[in-house]
Amino acid sequence: MLKRFVVVTSFVLFAFASLTAVAQLPDFTALIEENSPAVVKINTVQKVRQNRSAQIAPGQIPDIFRDLFQQRERQRAERPVLAMGSGFVMSSDGYIVTNHHVIDGADEIVVRFADRREFTAEIVGKDRRSDLALLKIDAENLPTLKLAEPDRLKVGEWVLAIGSPFGLDYSASVGIVSAIGRSIPTEKGENYVPFIQTDVAINPGNSGGPLFNLDGEVVGINSQIYSRSGGSIGLSFAIPTSVAVGVIEQLKENGEVQRGWLGVVIQDVDKDLARSLDLDKPQGALINAVEPDSPADKGGIRPGDVIVRFNRQPIIDSGDLPHVVGMMAPEKKAPVELYRQGKLKKLTVEIGRLSSDDPSVASRGDGSDRLGLVVAELSDRELSSLGIRGGVVIEQVSPDSAGSESGLNRGDVILQLGYSRIDDSDEYDQVVRELPVDTPVLIRFYRQGRAISRTIILRK
Repeated sequence: MLKRFVVVTSFVLFAFASLTAVAQLPDFTALIEENSPAVVKINTVQKVRQNRSAQIAPGQIPDIFRDLFQQRERQRAERPVLAMGSGFVMSSDGYIVTNHHVIDGADEIVVRFADRREFTAEIVGKDRRSDLALLKIDAENLPTLKLAEPDRLKVGEWVLAIGSPFGLDYSASVGIVSAIGRSIPTEKGENYVPFIQTDVAINPGNSGGPLFNLDGEVVGINSQIYSRSGGSIGLSFAIPTSVAVGVIEQLKENGEVQRGWLGVVIQDVDKDLARSLDLDKPQGALINAVEPDSPADKGGIRPGDVIVRFNRQPIIDSGDLPHVVGMMAPEKKAPVELYRQGKLKKLTVEIGRLSSDDPSVASRGDGSDRLGLVVAELSDRELSSLGIRGGVVIEQVSPDSAGSESGLNRGDVILQLGYSRIDDSDEYDQVVRELPVDTPVLIRFYRQGRAISRTIILRK
């Protein structure tokens, strides 16, 4: 009897716990019903001209077939490429937000609503670096979505996406926020968006669609997925509203986006670098190079500095610096806190303007010079321990570069180039800029306690 009572009691408790857990799960039905009318499907057409390897002279075609042949050639000359994505209405007078890559290169853009209405859209402005674009359709009194307040999102929150994955109109998927502030450099090494990472099922066609919080506010614009198969594996990335708000405003006002520019090449600080730089922990953005006459150069930032705070915002990883600098308005002055030779130093830098063809605000590419090297200055303590008066240490050697061909390694200390002694990074930069091409040049460096001399050849 007792055993039966225990079993029954356990079943009741399990059922109660299950019902309680179900009751705590959010109900997304109202959110979807209220907001899906403002989510749109975007179809694009790009006319790609086909190259014809063989041309037939008009004289070789009989007159009776000439008109038919020319008509067929005109049809074959342009082959339409169709693509699709998602977007949402920002204002009732027809402004629509989507991704840059959804509409890039499109000759025709058609916006379709859930009620089957279709409109031809014009591009107001687009920004490749943030992967955002603003469209305009000729319509009034449209349903709209509201952007959430920036920086209120937390890891673990429920989020919901609405879009058209694989062309399946107005599909909804849910998940949680996995991480905030993910740095994902582009193919050009640009890194201006602190992405929201989620496990929401995002697939091709969701791009440009909204990511909602439980209040029905847009916290991000779905942009990228990580996948080996082309479909969702639970790693999706959205552009946060903290970035989108400023970009959309500039696109609407100017048709383009102006970004701040610092003019440095940076990298992360690992445990060994932190120890060598007299830092108490790995933190900040290590400055590998400073562009001459850049805002960083004029503001007193030097190679070897480690920026730990910029414009009063902490720089934990090097990827945080481009996010902060890129969002700043040109000509604005920013306080900077950095470590130099183990001591905290405070500077003020006036932000420059990033040109449209400039690859970086603060580049995380390899940042190598003409020799394929990234170098940094040595601290007084390091110079003393090596028993040398000056030099620059190699932080990175690019593959297939002049430095790689000469057998240079990370950690080597360059003492001389040609007939010039190298005491610091300024002297090194000056000598490298003036090196002749296809001419062997002496390079003397220090490795594991001994000096080595070799030649290095700068190729065209």
